[in-house]
Amino acid sequence: MHENTCPSCQLPLSWKENGYYCDHCRHPVRKRAFCPDCEQELEKLNACGAASYFCPQCHELKSKSRVRICFELT
Repeated sequence: MHENTCPSCQLPLSWKENGYYCDHCRHPVRKRAFCPDCEQELEKLNACGAASYFCPQCHELKSKSRVRICFELT
């Protein structure tokens, strides 16, 4: 499981109506997922309460356990 922490201060992120937010740094934070095989940014697919990741470069679904997640201040 990935920890949802701020890339700047390493404190846990809050979830606001528009996405992740760092209450300490006072910045919105963007969560990005990358393919473990080709490093292409993945598309997140949501269906029936479950999330999957699709790689447009490899043309296949990627396991959540293999996906590289990063958080960026916006």
